[in-house]
Amino acid sequence: MQADVLFERATLFDGHELLPSPVSIAIAGGLITAVSEESLEHLVGPHTQRRDMRGAFVMPGLVDVHNHHAIAGRAELFELSLPVGASRDEILMAVAAHAANTPEGGWITGGPWGTNLLAELNSLESLALLDEAAQGRPVVLIEDSRHNRWASSEALRRAGIDNASGSADASADTGVLRDRETQRPTGVLLERAGLLVEHALAAQGGFSETQHRASAKHGVAVLNSFGVTTFQDAAASRDILAALKQLDDSDELNAWVVSSITMNDDIFGFSPVGQALIDLAEPYRSRHHRPDFVKVFLDGVPPARTAAFLEPYLPDDEHGHDFAGALLIPQAEFGALVESVAGQGLGVKVHCAGDASARAVLDTVERLRSSGDHTTRVHIAHGQILAESDIPRLAELDVTADMSPFVWFPGVIPTALTQVLPAEVASRVQPTRDLLEQGALLAMGSDWPVSPTPNPWVGIHGLVTRADPFRQAPGTLWPEQALSVGEALRICTANGAEAMGLGGVTGRIAEGYSADLILLDASPFDRDPHTLVDTRVLETWFEGRVVHRVND
Repeated sequence: MQADVLFERATLFDGHELLPSPVSIAIAGGLITAVSEESLEHLVGPHTQRRDMRGAFVMPGLVDVHNHHAIAGRAELFELSLPVGASRDEILMAVAAHAANTPEGGWITGGPWGTNLLAELNSLESLALLDEAAQGRPVVLIEDSRHNRWASSEALRRAGIDNASGSADASADTGVLRDRETQRPTGVLLERAGLLVEHALAAQGGFSETQHRASAKHGVAVLNSFGVTTFQDAAASRDILAALKQLDDSDELNAWVVSSITMNDDIFGFSPVGQALIDLAEPYRSRHHRPDFVKVFLDGVPPARTAAFLEPYLPDDEHGHDFAGALLIPQAEFGALVESVAGQGLGVKVHCAGDASARAVLDTVERLRSSGDHTTRVHIAHGQILAESDIPRLAELDVTADMSPFVWFPGVIPTALTQVLPAEVASRVQPTRDLLEQGALLAMGSDWPVSPTPNPWVGIHGLVTRADPFRQAPGTLWPEQALSVGEALRICTANGAEAMGLGGVTGRIAEGYSADLILLDASPFDRDPHTLVDTRVLETWFEGRVVHRVND
């Protein structure tokens, strides 16, 4: 078959290794048809586009196994975006400016505010300042973990949260933080409590089908700009499933996408979820969109003390000395859920921010494997903190370490961990080297918009140096866990595709694979590791066509 495109004299990382000599890469019909150190002149036809790369660096398109692309796209297109690291005063100024252009009574949604601000925002003084900035409008701003919210008094009123000690949803009311003296809500809503305002927003209009589609399309375009051609949406709603199907049907979906069907929802406000959403998902399958996983939230996040740990958090006035958090789903119920979805042929991605929740997953998978199921894909999502004895179990049980977001270097979230966890726990974040040496399958996810950018080179830089790519936080975080450039690139290409069930489709530059590749400004193997974050993706190709190009 004659080539549509022929790259010649390219320096190639093929998804497994850096090849020692320049190669030619032939593409036809959206597939890679040949990779060779020898001439591929015999594949050249009258319409072949020939590219002499002169040693330029080529590698597979990057794989992000954990993001929320549509939510991120919606935030960038339709919501108030707060600057990274914004102080309370800066947030209030941004709200005031946004309110000036928002109709009276109209909702202001957006974020994120930093986890480190939780204590400062949790006061009636801060609520009064937010109300003043909003000029009486309902406001709900999400925290950077996407698990917690800060709402104005009008938003609380519309959600049915008042000065009484309870609300219509008793299970959510425990997350409504209140002033100790007056019992008035402060506006800070933890975990499930945030659903009260999300449901109020949805009941009063929410976002349209057109906006959901535009949000998904924008999210994919941003990912393409950073070289991502394959990703897993880590918590899909019916709206997101529909948007992806619509984009693919109109040839506008420029990525391989695996969706994780949301099984339980304490933070987004999706409806339906669980088996009802599984039952609706199959018609949204398309060539490039595969709703092949479910997403289960098994705990919360450490800064809010909603993650489940084996040992207690640092003591505080509210929780005392022996509080270690708890699972959102009892172990037996979780096991039954996993068994049920595995029986339907679906993989399982499980949110685990604490080592106790990670152990619960491993114990469940151990029983699953013992029953004869050796094919169901299971991801421990996040898994920043693992008990040392559990590290070998990921490889033994064929459980993927979905490393997300980018927190394996000094920064806001690692600092927040030190404020709530014992030092010996908070200092051992993301044991990448230990997991790799034990034979675990490691894959990387941005968790965008929890990470302010989905740029994989931020994560790659951190994996190799364990230092802050943004050069703001000093020092390193557990540098003994650093990886080589080749190991990091493998995690973000072949490993990621394998983890998502696309190992024979993409993630490698080899004959028969989808022609998903990127051209870089320089070889990552030749860069100073402390400049990896500066890597520029000059071109992104998906199925043999350019979907992103830098125009200098």
